[in-house]
Amino acid sequence: MYAATLQFDDTNLLVDGKARIAFASSDNETRLTDLYQRDPMRVLFPETPKDDLPQAVVVTTSGGLVGGDRITLEAEAGFDARAFVTSQAAEKIYRSSGEDAQINVKLTAGPESWLEYLPQETILFDGARLRRKTTVAVKPGARALAGEMIVFGRIGSGETFAHGFVHDAWDVCVDDRLTWADALHLDSDIAGILDNETCFNGAVSLATAIYAGPDAEGHLDTARQKLMQTDKTLVGATLVNGVLVMRWLGQDAFELRTLFGEFWQQFRHVVAGLPEKLPRPWHV
Repeated sequence: MYAATLQFDDTNLLVDGKARIAFASSDNETRLTDLYQRDPMRVLFPETPKDDLPQAVVVTTSGGLVGGDRITLEAEAGFDARAFVTSQAAEKIYRSSGEDAQINVKLTAGPESWLEYLPQETILFDGARLRRKTTVAVKPGARALAGEMIVFGRIGSGETFAHGFVHDAWDVCVDDRLTWADALHLDSDIAGILDNETCFNGAVSLATAIYAGPDAEGHLDTARQKLMQTDKTLVGATLVNGVLVMRWLGQDAFELRTLFGEFWQQFRHVVAGLPEKLPRPWHV
């Protein structure tokens, strides 16, 4: 059972979209209990195999974001619930004349729950301006696996992300206590920063994954064993205040995406006994 609500907004933003999804456990089964959608945000619920988690697939129907647009996603797994949230396609951030596109993500893993959040990559067009904040709240006994991937430019079209702005921040709170905070900030001479061998050394893509839960410390070796490094993709894993943090930095965006997905499948299988596979949109 779920409740879907609609709301009208009279703000002057080009886009002010929002989606809220909540799951709860009942009779040992996770069910959708709340759904809210405001254009251009939509949420789809594909049929999933019986041995896997209920899935929510987030869609931005506008086809991308421009300066001044804002979207918000809130996803919650209630007590003992288990769910997977992903996106239908890559999120495109177009060139801006001055204003920032804003993305706010709020994830809540309720007590004893499992919540996964794995959107497809965010593609920054040259001249794009993005300000994104991802907040993860992990309640007692809960576990959360969340990540994201950024591609610097339309690589397939030969365009690099040379000018623009990015501020991409994470806050992870465990048991209502801020345990890990991080931010990527790129401004001014972005091409020079990406090319600098002491910074990105020519990388065109970046990915981050975090795992927070009571068993996180015990899976640091698991993470390091499952990470695969190549000549074009650097990887690493560390533990900060009980939060596992994994990074990928790649000179080939497709290779990084592949390695990121392979790690995710293997890690969820080892840590939670879940099927070693990703949602269908990741294979399209």
